[in-house]
Amino acid sequence: MALNFANNNSLSAITTQPSGLSGSAMTLLATETASSSATISFTSGIDSTYDEYVFKFYNIHPATNGASFRMNFSTDSGSNYNVTKTTTSFEAYHNEADNDVELRYDSAYDLAQSTAFQNLADELQNDNDANASGTLHLFNPSSTTFVKHFISNFQAMRNPSYSWNYYKAGYGNTTSAVDAIQFKMSSGNIDSGVIKLYGIS
Repeated sequence: MALNFANNNSLSAITTQPSGLSGSAMTLLATETASSSATISFTSGIDSTYDEYVFKFYNIHPATNGASFRMNFSTDSGSNYNVTKTTTSFEAYHNEADNDVELRYDSAYDLAQSTAFQNLADELQNDNDANASGTLHLFNPSSTTFVKHFISNFQAMRNPSYSWNYYKAGYGNTTSAVDAIQFKMSSGNIDSGVIKLYGIS
């Protein structure tokens, strides 16, 4: 059996990648910028090209104090956002005074076979410096065999002196292809923020 040896002594000396190695890449597909927007929808770019899609959220700021940032899927190119979902929700928080901290499951924001919009970040503040940022992963949305899993993680300043971390996950209980997604607040507009859609190869 032949043995392969590296001819270079450090990673900085490597100039080419061996042919047997491959890695994933993020391809930016779309960018949407909110400006007093009732909704932000992605109605193209979610198809069978990629097995995973990632949404990145930057400085999502609600117009209405206490509003929650939420999403729903579509199987008809955005005509309806009403996919049945079963989800779970837990969160961790810690305040600036260092006297209130908790990690908990939050049944108030999970769904059980519901077509309602799923919260991604709950009860956000609309102070000038408050916002939420995070990530949403959507897996294999074009499958016509399996349900559609998602995982999200958001970080927000809330209450307004708390660091609040939200974890949401679940599945769209449909074997139809998911081809669009919409984001909105539970009340009022998305005052500002940027959302980027990436395909993962």
